[in-house]
Amino acid sequence: MVLSRRGSGSVTLPTGQTLAIHTRTHDEEVLPHATKKTMADHLRKYESLFTLTPQRMRMIVEAFKESLETGLEEPGQTVPMIPTFVFGWPTGEEKGDYLAVDLGGTNLRVCLVTVQGDGKFEITQSKYRLTEEQKQDDGQQLFDFCAECLKTFIDTSLPDKGGSIDVPEGQKIPLGFTFSYPCTQDRIDHGVLIRWTKGFGAGNTEGEDVAAMFRKSLEKYQLPVHLTALINDTTGTLIASHYVNPKTKIACIFGTGCNAAYMEHVKDIPKMKHLGIDDNADIAINCEWGAFDSLMHEHLPRTKYDIMVDENSNKPGEQAFEKLISGKYLGEILRLVICELIDEGVLFLGQNTYKLENPYVLDTAFLSLMESDPTDELLMIIGIFSHFFAVETTLAERQFFRALAKLIGRRAARLSACGIAAIVSKMGYLDEGCAVGADGSLYNKYPGFADRIHEGLVDIFGERGRNIITYHAEDGSGVGSAIIAAMTKKRKDAGLYVDL
Repeated sequence: MVLSRRGSGSVTLPTGQTLAIHTRTHDEEVLPHATKKTMADHLRKYESLFTLTPQRMRMIVEAFKESLETGLEEPGQTVPMIPTFVFGWPTGEEKGDYLAVDLGGTNLRVCLVTVQGDGKFEITQSKYRLTEEQKQDDGQQLFDFCAECLKTFIDTSLPDKGGSIDVPEGQKIPLGFTFSYPCTQDRIDHGVLIRWTKGFGAGNTEGEDVAAMFRKSLEKYQLPVHLTALINDTTGTLIASHYVNPKTKIACIFGTGCNAAYMEHVKDIPKMKHLGIDDNADIAINCEWGAFDSLMHEHLPRTKYDIMVDENSNKPGEQAFEKLISGKYLGEILRLVICELIDEGVLFLGQNTYKLENPYVLDTAFLSLMESDPTDELLMIIGIFSHFFAVETTLAERQFFRALAKLIGRRAARLSACGIAAIVSKMGYLDEGCAVGADGSLYNKYPGFADRIHEGLVDIFGERGRNIITYHAEDGSGVGSAIIAAMTKKRKDAGLYVDL
């Protein structure tokens, strides 16, 4: 007997549309569906594939810690552990107007930040959408677009336009440029792109100094700004979060990509010894931990679906950790499982499933909706599959999809906990405890993601894991970038600028 799928309601989709839902019962002969028992049998198989035991997590943490250490010892390692030349924490006394440009995975953001001291700030900002073409076009054209957007922002923010940017004649506003892709830096206002991530592939950019490329674009548009600091969004998140909450020792991004930053002792970074920097100094490290276990694939529990995602990505073999936990890939992992069950004749028999066959059509936002569906009939999931993919589902199938989304989402959060635990363990933060500023769409919007990270930390460390608290971080790519520009200006004025 087919389970009844009668029900009605409405659901707001990720696009903002409101969708009315009316379902009806189908005869089994007309539209064959998988039974509840069949779906339960399959779910058991996926539970064993996607579940991480505490023991396995502790093994991953040890391997992760080793990778972090190796990255500090020598340049060019898988997890590169990039010194950012951001020295020490903000004092809280930083003040002034600063501009920030943030080239993220989806948007370009331009901000004016008024840093007021004592953990306070004001921000005015505008966002500009990046097209897929811009992400793949020539790199200099991409930076020209950034400069053009900055010009628009400044022009509309001048006092005579009712804005608050006032540029005295002959002076320039300090600018922090948040560039959230792996770069090697030997000073704060310079950075050579190691590789594009997050689906970017703009030509003539890898191996080039992106700060110099952006300066060229700024000069082209004759903008009254001085590029003071090139930073990673994770480093910005670390500094902004500590500025507001001084207990913060680590920052993480869990969004389109994933990354972490923390403050390291210069004396514990062998690859910086030759620079002659004071051993007593501390420097922010941009881990670029999305690359953990890349190429060799020795430690992470990759399923065949993860391997398919990797092999069909624009960077096969690279960013192994990121491909298991970031928002860019979770929906695709679920889609590959569904497609396999379609091919095996388990799901959607007699229905046209061509819409599900296109890579990345199942957005990670859909997994969020599946997990948060509050209705007994799972009407939200009906809406997703009928509206976007034109297929009918039974309650048993919808329950299976939700359980599968939960397995994939939970694995991502628990692996994220492994990365945090590796830094905590390395720096000895466990007993005293610390705050972890976390940002990104996955952390902020995916239901239960933060709770699952905390659950993972307790599984790794026992009860002491409760000493590590993640919280919604301050705006790193805007406010953090501005505070770093302020810190850098202060160091330069004091003659402490590192120029190698």
